[in-house]
Amino acid sequence: MNAIHITDIEAAINHWRRVTPSPDGVSLPPETRALAEVYALMAWYHQDWADVKTMPPKAYAAWLAWYDTTPDTPCIAICSTSQGDAHCKGCGRSFDEVQHWPAMSPAQKRSTWRRITLEGQAWRFNRYAERAVSSTSAPDTPHEV
Repeated sequence: MNAIHITDIEAAINHWRRVTPSPDGVSLPPETRALAEVYALMAWYHQDWADVKTMPPKAYAAWLAWYDTTPDTPCIAICSTSQGDAHCKGCGRSFDEVQHWPAMSPAQKRSTWRRITLEGQAWRFNRYAERAVSSTSAPDTPHEV
């Protein structure tokens, strides 16, 4: 799937609100406005995913700029797929996701991040959580909007 979940749109909006706050408390800077328009349409139409192909270029550029501030990979350097597991115990990705990660689009990577975070079963979320924090920072939380 090459789509962006609404929680990632929220996280990007919150990022831009911190980076470039409203100059007067009313108007929105361009990045925030572009993402807010997408978010509003998603809410209006009760959609959880925004298709990358139909996303306005300014909104997608703002989302990509936020994406560049997030950790690229959930890897914590404990890979059990190399030992034959279908899903890595360390990061939670499938064997195919680990193998194809470099070729995946940003939206596909964030979709994988969302799945493994919701599942919360990988060692990066419990047993080795401190290792995950020290190697990468956690993605922006989407709950501020």
